[in-house]
Amino acid sequence: MTPTFTVSGEVRTLAPSFTHLAVEADGLVNGPSTEESSALLDQATRRLVQRLGGRAPHEDPRIAAWRETYTAFGAKPSRTRNSAEALARRALTDAGLPRINLLVDLYNAISVAHLIPVGGEDSDHIKGPMRLIRSTGQEPFPTVAGGEESVEHPEPGEVVWCDDEGVTCRRWNWRQCVRTRLTEESVNAVFLLESLAPMTTGELEAAGAELAESLDRLSPGARITVHAPE
Repeated sequence: MTPTFTVSGEVRTLAPSFTHLAVEADGLVNGPSTEESSALLDQATRRLVQRLGGRAPHEDPRIAAWRETYTAFGAKPSRTRNSAEALARRALTDAGLPRINLLVDLYNAISVAHLIPVGGEDSDHIKGPMRLIRSTGQEPFPTVAGGEESVEHPEPGEVVWCDDEGVTCRRWNWRQCVRTRLTEESVNAVFLLESLAPMTTGELEAAGAELAESLDRLSPGARITVHAPE
């Protein structure tokens, strides 16, 4: 079943330029990080360094737009950074980008190379349509704290992605829930690329096409569909 994604009117009002693109992939091959996925992360870091030209990630217009939007719904962007900024900052450290698993490495590489938030969800664990809303504060968010599984709740008015079971990602694209994350056993997935102006639709589509190409190369035989930006 193809996951659907909808954006509430409240979120549209908050960020009129918001656009997203979904890449659906079935029959994937996942597993531990490989030399090829590691090389993609290293290449993405080099592309990031070239793009920034000595600036900090938050000085790039794409990240600045996300910081402004986070502030608009009450988040503190220097404390809870969007996923693209958090990855970019980590890429520039001596430790570099983490190696998680093959699929996560692929979408993290796209995020860093294009400086765009990218998320990956195990579509077999998504329950109903995915919705981007402003939270009531009552929606459950399953996570891990101190090594123990726990359930948190977003703040009222916080922008969250959710499905019929609860929140799948808090603060728009800050922290993913444990229920839908991609593990080494995941074979069906949907990847969500999110953009704000000044990133153009063409640039968003280019990032989506690059992700689809990487998935096709590393998972031969997978069925990959790139959905038009919405």
